[in-house]
Amino acid sequence: MKINMGLLDRLIRIVVALVVGYLYYTGVISGTLAVVLLIVAGVFVLTSLLGVCPIYRLMGVRTCSRKD
Repeated sequence: MKINMGLLDRLIRIVVALVVGYLYYTGVISGTLAVVLLIVAGVFVLTSLLGVCPIYRLMGVRTCSRKD
């Protein structure tokens, strides 16, 4: 798989995932909303670590400046 996410995009996703994790840990979010947000946060972390976003690939979007 070719990387299609830039560094800024990856960092933003990690920060969002950390914020969601913090909100869950402190009890600000709970129930179904918390579960959905935690799943989205997990996907954000996974795609950030891999540098590949399948939705970007489907839409033809690249935030990575590297030319493959």
